[in-house]
Amino acid sequence: MKPAFSRFLFLLAFFTSGLAAQAHAEDAIEICFNYSCRTQQPVVFAPEPFNAILQELARTEDAESERAALATVVGNLYALAAEQTPIGNDKGGNYADDGVWGRMDCIDHSTTTTRFLKRIEAEGALRWHRVLEPARRARFFLFQHFSAVIEETGETGRRYAVDSWFVDNGKPAVILPLKDWMKGAGPNV
Repeated sequence: MKPAFSRFLFLLAFFTSGLAAQAHAEDAIEICFNYSCRTQQPVVFAPEPFNAILQELARTEDAESERAALATVVGNLYALAAEQTPIGNDKGGNYADDGVWGRMDCIDHSTTTTRFLKRIEAEGALRWHRVLEPARRARFFLFQHFSAVIEETGETGRRYAVDSWFVDNGKPAVILPLKDWMKGAGPNV
């Protein structure tokens, strides 16, 4: 192979890989709101603020510190998404924002948070957890609640609820052991 052609292939691979990474960071994430994902709106995170938010995860040293960082990261992603959607109006629980455009119930939160977590995972920013499908807890049929879920990798396999429904938009998500969450644990909202 001629050197000029080899350089061309190298440059082509270099630039297209950079474009692919940039395109991935800018892929839209559908944000659910107005209860039960009745309204969905795509949000595109520009690479610079998105990567700055993910830097919080790069500083973690173990699974516990990664969960603490994830709580903040999820809150920051909601705040960033509120710049493009009305979800900045969302308040913790279901009653403080009753009837407000952009309000979110636990279905909206569990779906959107799972989408955030899957994007974070796809970026390779999770080192001690993997993302699972949302969980549902039920007390009688009328009292259901949903949450995003992560699982520790490695030997423990402990699962955790990542529940942003409890807090106002932009605040750190509540992360607690899934077994406790399934029993009703979490802030009283």
